Amino acid sequence: MNKFEQLGLNEQLLKAISDMGFETPSEVQEKAIPVLLANDTDMVALAQTGTGKTAAFGFPMIQKIDVNSKTTQGLILSPTRELCLQIANELKLYSKYLPSLHVTAIYGGASITEQARQVKRGTQIVVATPGRMKDMISRNMVDISKIEYCVLDEADEMLNMGFYEDINEILSHSPKDKSTWLFSATMPKEVATIAKKFMKNPTEVTVGTKNASTSNVQHEYYVVGGRDRYLALKRLADTNPDIFSVIFCRTKRDTQKIAEKLIEDGYNAGALHGDLSQNQRDMVMKAFRSQQIQMLVATDVAARGIDVDDVTHVINYQLPDEIETYTHRSGRTGRAGKSGISMVIVTKSELRKIGAIERIIQQKFESKKIPSAEEICEIQLYHLASKIKNTEINKEVENYLPAINDVLDGIDREELIKKMVSVEFGRFAEYYKKAGDINVSGKVSEQDTSSEGNVRYFINVGSRDGYDWMTLKDFLREQLELDKDDLFKVDVKESFSFFNTDADHTEAVLAKFSEFKMDGRFINVEVSKNSRENSRGRGGRSGGGGRRGRRSDNKSSKGFGEKRFGKKGSKGNKSGGGGNRRSKKRF
Repeated sequence: MNKFEQLGLNEQLLKAISDMGFETPSEVQEKAIPVLLANDTDMVALAQTGTGKTAAFGFPMIQKIDVNSKTTQGLILSPTRELCLQIANELKLYSKYLPSLHVTAIYGGASITEQARQVKRGTQIVVATPGRMKDMISRNMVDISKIEYCVLDEADEMLNMGFYEDINEILSHSPKDKSTWLFSATMPKEVATIAKKFMKNPTEVTVGTKNASTSNVQHEYYVVGGRDRYLALKRLADTNPDIFSVIFCRTKRDTQKIAEKLIEDGYNAGALHGDLSQNQRDMVMKAFRSQQIQMLVATDVAARGIDVDDVTHVINYQLPDEIETYTHRSGRTGRAGKSGISMVIVTKSELRKIGAIERIIQQKFESKKIPSAEEICEIQLYHLASKIKNTEINKEVENYLPAINDVLDGIDREELIKKMVSVEFGRFAEYYKKAGDINVSGKVSEQDTSSEGNVRYFINVGSRDGYDWMTLKDFLREQLELDKDDLFKVDVKESFSFFNTDADHTEAVLAKFSEFKMDGRFINVEVSKNSRENSRGRGGRSGGGGRRGRRSDNKSSKGFGEKRFGKKGSKGNKSGGGGNRRSKKRF
């Protein structure tokens, strides 16, 4: 039996849930839905982004609405246009078997007269951003004097964005005896204040710990000089060839600038910020959801509407001004039961903020080094070999084989492989040839895991085999019988991975995987080339850098995307969408 049936939902909703393939309610849905269905109560629900909050308030509201009345009975306030549209679209999916129920999205950037026309035709549920809603109420375009249910979604973010006065004004036009449901990822003092003002003895539902981050996300920080942030960003991207990420900047200007630089350098990047038109924003998000854009550079405000389950990394190019905002950022990854990684690029002076964030999210950060040129080249070389191995053969090539064989006549297999790999990899290696170290020494706690005394290993399994950093770490711990802290820096790529142990465990690791088979396949583990350097005390080239290394990187980055990949992305595309196609960027 579908577990949603046990929550008290009606037949029409259960049928829609079945069509969407939902089988098991999330924790916040399991806790909130039965209470909201059974009682006319106020509620404060605290749960991380991506835990199914829209369904938690959407299902009960739809079931309680009188579809035979055209009066507006439900109001949902959300902080951004993207989130407003997302909620409205989800509610329409939930109510697909209730043709008389109408949902209207009210937000800036679209025709206010058309939105008013939709409401006037008979809309039972309005989903709105505070600014546009306040405007329409002042023009008498919408009447919320008879609403029975009001939802404040992402309440902490609305308050961070300065919408307190707007919310106060909007709710002054609503009945005092309505049910108010407040959903939020964090519970700062401002949210507690708004709950106290607008709600009466609310039921509280908490998923996990207040303000804590999801355990599916691994948190890492990298310490660099302020001028090296962009170089650090590129190296992190190059270390993760299959990255699908959201990169956060503090300002709209920085967001656009970083996106344009990435596109210039040959990356599939795009920008998302408040200065874009609605059409531009829609185009960027469409490209991101289809993964034509791999690196979406966004402001905190614009990113509130991003609801994509497969984001592998969140990169904090700059930390937010409000530390609590970090929870929202990291919540973009590790969604729908999947794992993710949240990376923070910081300067030495910002290290104290890492400790403050650790206390809020109740999780520790791992101090990591920006990968060296040798490490990046090694990863890219493995990735290229894997890509060649897994490429499906185009049958049309066979027509040209006789001529190709004539051209390649006299080249043995080993030399041919070297030449083939060098076609793409040679230029990549040349770029990093003179790249210096950009790491800055610094740590926030004793948990810093420097490279000295550690050994890094290569293993021939990756995400294609169903592993992420959590499950691979569990697998290795089980096979090697190691404690949690004995195995670290687990980095999973598409068809291979890396991990570290203390040097004392090397003999046991290699012995365990000398003839190891799983499902009839040999699982190979070997010491990474760069680990041999580390074990001799070089520490991943962690001491040095200097002007020459940085200048080399900067000089090479100018037009490097064009040199490597052909035509580079258009800088004139102000939306940042486009860039080169994915196949051109990744080796």
